[in-house]
Amino acid sequence: MIKNFKSQRAQSTQRTRRNVGSLFPIFSSSVTSVYSVVIIIILFFITVPVFAQLSQVQHVQPWWLTLEQGKLRFRSGDYGAALLQFEDARRQRRAMYEQMERDLIHLLSERDVRRIGDALDRVERYSKDMHYTRAVAALEELYYRVPRNNFNNSAAKALEELGKLKDYPEAEYWIGEIYRVEGEFSLALNQYRRALSMRELAEDPGFGAALQYKIGSTLLIQQNYNEMERTYLSIINELDTLWINSRNAEATRTENARIEAVGSRTPPVPYAQASASFASSAMTRTLETEGIGRFLELYRYNNIPVEEAHRQLGFFYAATGRPTAQQHLMFSFLIQNTIIIEEITRRQFDFTLADPNPGRRPQPSARELLLISEEIKRNTSLASFADDIEYYKTAYYLGLSLYRNGKANVARNFWEFLASVPEAGEWHHRSVQQLRGYRPEPVIQMP
Repeated sequence: MIKNFKSQRAQSTQRTRRNVGSLFPIFSSSVTSVYSVVIIIILFFITVPVFAQLSQVQHVQPWWLTLEQGKLRFRSGDYGAALLQFEDARRQRRAMYEQMERDLIHLLSERDVRRIGDALDRVERYSKDMHYTRAVAALEELYYRVPRNNFNNSAAKALEELGKLKDYPEAEYWIGEIYRVEGEFSLALNQYRRALSMRELAEDPGFGAALQYKIGSTLLIQQNYNEMERTYLSIINELDTLWINSRNAEATRTENARIEAVGSRTPPVPYAQASASFASSAMTRTLETEGIGRFLELYRYNNIPVEEAHRQLGFFYAATGRPTAQQHLMFSFLIQNTIIIEEITRRQFDFTLADPNPGRRPQPSARELLLISEEIKRNTSLASFADDIEYYKTAYYLGLSLYRNGKANVARNFWEFLASVPEAGEWHHRSVQQLRGYRPEPVIQMP
């Protein structure tokens, strides 16, 4: 009886629906269309934000690419757009590593991980087993940037090092370059120093020295000579082992003499210091007593990162009348000629400094430098390099410093060389004047 009642009720409902559809066909179709429109609207509002997010993800580019694009704009002279891109690169890198730092903190905050302790290898294994993919990615990025041995298997140390990666020294440097070309030297110095404090994060091992040279040249423009001197000396003390060991040997001997004067015994000078001191003294003695040719024949010193520091200090000390200009200019000139001679012999393996016809040279004491200058004239890359390192200016002031230190014969050899090379320009004319009769260069008392 109940079944019959249910079937009768279902049949009655179907008849009612058919009657409504027959009586109001327009209403039936419109209801269907309204439902369709509502569904379409709902789908629209759901899918549009999703596609918008996907499009944003597709257009996100890495911070290093943003920096490279900024460099292109900088080199094309579009400094405003370049500055914006350098700042964007800095912001993108910081945002990425801050997110990685949060992911790693989230992993280390888990109860099971806290039970593990500070063992980085166990934390890493747990993150992989439990599929903490973002924390695993953060650790892989950290291992790529920092050697794993630096962490001493400490998760806390790894988190600390990951936090340091938020800084972007290259972006800070290029922002400083924008300020420099715009004439804002104080702002540029602040940026260079900020980048220098982050030098350990730079991928280029020469980045620190390049920054210090930028700082030194900017200080020279500002006429802040004391800071400039300290900057160039810091480059030499950091990168020129021969120079610093030689100076340390002198300091050690002075201290030993003071101690021995009161009757105490002193240890010998360390071998590295003694060797460097001997080499430096031998180079100086050879140049002063045996001339330029013997000096270039016996010695080579390929340490290009410190050449400019020695050169700039040599010019500064020569301008201020200090005797120490000779040593700095001698080191600079030796490095310059080492690089040039190595490049010449790479192209011409049988090249020697011996003149096959020494009788044709009116200045036999300068014939080695004349041979080098002829090779420089024949090779455009060497000519460009000689201009960059101020080769002829270095030779002139080295001669001047030798003259001031009582070595007039060797000084005249340098000026004879420059007087025979019209390509030296100003230094050719000044050398000609010096050979006619010595004219002392004015000594400028700089702060």
